[in-house]
Amino acid sequence: MSSKKELLEKLANCVVEMEDEEVVDVAKEYLNEGYLAFDGIMNGLVEGMNEASRLYDEEEYFVTDVLLCSDAMYAGLDVLRPYLPEEGESQKVKGVIGVVEGDTHDIGKNLVRIMFETAGFEMYDLGRDVALKDFVKKVKETKAKLLCMSTLMTTTMGGMETVINMLKEEGIRNEVTVMVGGSPISQKYANDIGADGYSSNAVEAVKVAKELLKNKNLIEIN
Repeated sequence: MSSKKELLEKLANCVVEMEDEEVVDVAKEYLNEGYLAFDGIMNGLVEGMNEASRLYDEEEYFVTDVLLCSDAMYAGLDVLRPYLPEEGESQKVKGVIGVVEGDTHDIGKNLVRIMFETAGFEMYDLGRDVALKDFVKKVKETKAKLLCMSTLMTTTMGGMETVINMLKEEGIRNEVTVMVGGSPISQKYANDIGADGYSSNAVEAVKVAKELLKNKNLIEIN
């Protein structure tokens, strides 16, 4: 019998080592031992993907490597996700997420979206290189309480502030929590452009978002 810690490490290693077949067996073993699917995703698969992202940032992994890592993560998710606790549709917080116009890097954004979905959010993913007006349009259309924007390029950072100003012009800025992220983004930049929050990684993003939503009294969330 493997310990929970050992299995979580195996799940993470399968992602880092791009083992999309082995991860399925490990995920099944993890469930058979009676451990929680949520922990397997957050502390196993996601930890592995965070490590893969770190290796990419340090130029030890290439984009193709990260994509193979994400294939392994998705394979593990397919096994674990059906065992997450059911949440009623009325309880789900709606969020809009995307990479700002001019930037086509979306690996980090995809990971953040998965984290939010795993945590019970209903996410509308606009993809990458998203026209700034489309963020505002989707927030209005879905009545989303959360907007997440990311970029990995300093040249496109300004688009985030433009979107926030558009929300103000539409009179809905106070109705939505705005979070920003990406390697050139910092807490100071988030403060400077009037965003509500910032996170340096996908796991923290969910914690920060929940705290911000509570503080703004936009929604009751556990």
